[in-house]
Amino acid sequence: MNGAELMVKCLENEGVEYIFGIPGEENLAFLEALRSSSIQLILTRHEQAAGFMAATYGRLTGKPGVCLATLGPGATNFVTSVSYAFLGGMPCLFITGQKPIKSSKQGRFQIINVVSMMAPITKMTRQIVGADSIATLVRESFRVAVQEKSGPVHLELPEDIAAEQTTTFPFPVTPVRSAYASDRTLEEVAAIIRQAKNPLLLLAAASNRHQQAGPSLEHFIERTGIYFFSTQMGKGAADEFHPRCLGTAALSDHDYLHCAISRADVIVNVGHDVVEKPPFFMKRNGVTVIHINYFSAVFDEVYFPQYEMIGDIADSMQRLAALIVPNSLGGDGYFHLLKEEVDKNVYKRTLPATFPYTPQQLTRVLRELMDKDSILSLDNGMYKIWFARNYRSMNSHSVLLDNALATMGAGLPVAIAAKILFPEKKVVAVCGDGGFMMNSQELETAIRLKLDLTILLLRDDGLGMIKWKQGGMGLPAFGLDFGNPDFVKYAESYGAKGYRGVNQEQLAEVLEHCLNTPGVHLIDLPIGYAENESVLIEELKRKTCLLG
Repeated sequence: MNGAELMVKCLENEGVEYIFGIPGEENLAFLEALRSSSIQLILTRHEQAAGFMAATYGRLTGKPGVCLATLGPGATNFVTSVSYAFLGGMPCLFITGQKPIKSSKQGRFQIINVVSMMAPITKMTRQIVGADSIATLVRESFRVAVQEKSGPVHLELPEDIAAEQTTTFPFPVTPVRSAYASDRTLEEVAAIIRQAKNPLLLLAAASNRHQQAGPSLEHFIERTGIYFFSTQMGKGAADEFHPRCLGTAALSDHDYLHCAISRADVIVNVGHDVVEKPPFFMKRNGVTVIHINYFSAVFDEVYFPQYEMIGDIADSMQRLAALIVPNSLGGDGYFHLLKEEVDKNVYKRTLPATFPYTPQQLTRVLRELMDKDSILSLDNGMYKIWFARNYRSMNSHSVLLDNALATMGAGLPVAIAAKILFPEKKVVAVCGDGGFMMNSQELETAIRLKLDLTILLLRDDGLGMIKWKQGGMGLPAFGLDFGNPDFVKYAESYGAKGYRGVNQEQLAEVLEHCLNTPGVHLIDLPIGYAENESVLIEELKRKTCLLG
């Protein structure tokens, strides 16, 4: 075999199903090897989108997703999605090409030091300098990518190494398993929790990373009676319709659940990582925080847990539950009263019919229409806060959002990857007009793949979240408005179906039609953000003061 053929054999050996990306001249030997393999190439329209798709594959399966780009500009276009996977803990392998390294006749044309560029934003990056080392480096890449904290790795395959002959072959795939917390640590943590008067459970990103953690977390909640809330990336680790759920920390403070945090004396913090926007701010001599995760805490000014229990989360929570007296962690009754306020003011409040829609109305309509196992992919914008706060997730990975890099442009590529992986599930991408236009060309990818996909495009003709921040700082409006294309015609030019002017009475009907009709559908929906001020600032300030 040549090096490219060996690399493809190694990827097949690792169970790779798809490679997302845009090949270039330097990838042609690899592409030829791929042609006769069992791996499907998903050609995208931008390398950034390919990276988002590979990261989403890793996020949803726990196995590294793989993507491909050429050297130079192809590799630099990966930077945002590599960073997305790095902060988000999503295992994936980024492969880039390179000019020949043993003898090149093109000078420095298109050549930058890609390995050095990738070093700060990957768990491992290597240039392959000999075909005989390919099997070792691919096996090590996959091992490193899935070890907690999981994340992206990068391999650079130069043209001449791809063409070089080799007699090596793939290594057997061996599992990587997390360590288990010691009995002594479990006993110490259980003793602290048993003494608490008002303990709270926080479910964060790592608690949502592996499917087996969910049943253990729900068992812990059911057995102990503890109230819980989640970070944005922890949504769905436990069913948010559970009577002990106080919601999602879409804001860092001054929401209803922060009243519970101020009353808590112990917070059992499962899976938190400081890369995610803080769900609350720790203070010196304040609440006791127990860090339970696959890896140790990173100390920060807002996060410095007093106790840590490191090991497999599912195992830790299952064993910890056995050390707690059943139904003993419900607190003094305050959390029960607060839960009633959360239900009344967040999930069940009466909403007037208005147009343009408000985010609260949209979350209500979508939640009523979406199946339990459906998938909602959120791009980044003001609406993400509302969906994180008001849209209840019933299971792991049913709401895909990014609260680590929080990059615009990911919503559509993430939805495409989710639909490729789960064709039987209903998938909706919710995008603002700003984020959508950053990767809107992937509409063609979705059409070419014959996916059934719905895009809810929330249009406010500007950067809504930054406008909110600008106004909140008392600054005059400046520099944040833009024009938009006719999104219906834009969608139709790709072969998708477009819808506009959908009023309050029509939205549920149109959405239901889109969800149950084959093809790609885009709904252009004007969005109003007046509630950013009236609810998220004025109402919360007024009501949480009374509840505190």
